[in-house]
Amino acid sequence: MAVRKIKPVTPGQRHKIISAFETITCATPEKSLLMPLKRTGGRNVDGKMTMRYIGGGHKKMYRIIDFRRDKDGMPATVKTIEYDPNRSSRIALVVYSDGEKRYIIAPVGLQVGQQIISGAEAAPEIGNTLFLSNIPLGTIIHNIELKPGRGAALARSAGTYAQLTARDGKYATIKLPSGESRIALTTCRATIGTVSNPDHSLERSGKAGRSRWKGRRPRVRGVVMNPVDHPMGGGEGRASGGHPRSRKGMPSKGYKTRNVKKYSAKFIIERRKK
Repeated sequence: MAVRKIKPVTPGQRHKIISAFETITCATPEKSLLMPLKRTGGRNVDGKMTMRYIGGGHKKMYRIIDFRRDKDGMPATVKTIEYDPNRSSRIALVVYSDGEKRYIIAPVGLQVGQQIISGAEAAPEIGNTLFLSNIPLGTIIHNIELKPGRGAALARSAGTYAQLTARDGKYATIKLPSGESRIALTTCRATIGTVSNPDHSLERSGKAGRSRWKGRRPRVRGVVMNPVDHPMGGGEGRASGGHPRSRKGMPSKGYKTRNVKKYSAKFIIERRKK
């Protein structure tokens, strides 16, 4: 059981569904891989609010994650599976044979004591990182680079994965979680497997206070604002507000906002499902 439903002892627990945290083996993070995470409260250097609905939240440290996995040919042993407050997936602390410690995104099925390795000679097994040129077609992958050496950019959140579908010359075709198909250089890296904590989408907070713990303040609907504050505001009584759009006037349903001249448009073979 990856999630557990709380007994409705209080109103805040009536609809609460949280992670069972069964896979977590350690509650204390590795100190050498922590760094401070400063909060802005949505304010800029002048103290002016530039992002709304941000503020408060529990103090937390950032875990430095190795998204490059560039220590080729050196085996690493998984020491712990840990909770990370900054992401939906679980993270794993790995110790390389030379003693260096790193955090990685933990895939489903990664166990404490298991050995993982990166590089061209690595086997296509759970947790190993290979070049797209060395991964068998049809393999489920995550933590995919878009530019060689820059680090993973795609399929990093809980339960996500992509599939390597084809290779042609120096490019490989990847089917992404959104349904989009795009090409990437075969010299880019990817990790075998699916990102951990796949039942994250089943969780329910149960009360508004849990959003405040995460630093999210209440969001006000545009339709209840005044005309001076939002294009959908104003009107007598409960007016619908006209065409759905953002505060800046950008249509929000069906309007394409992607720049057609964007440099990466040529790498997209098939658009995501509508």
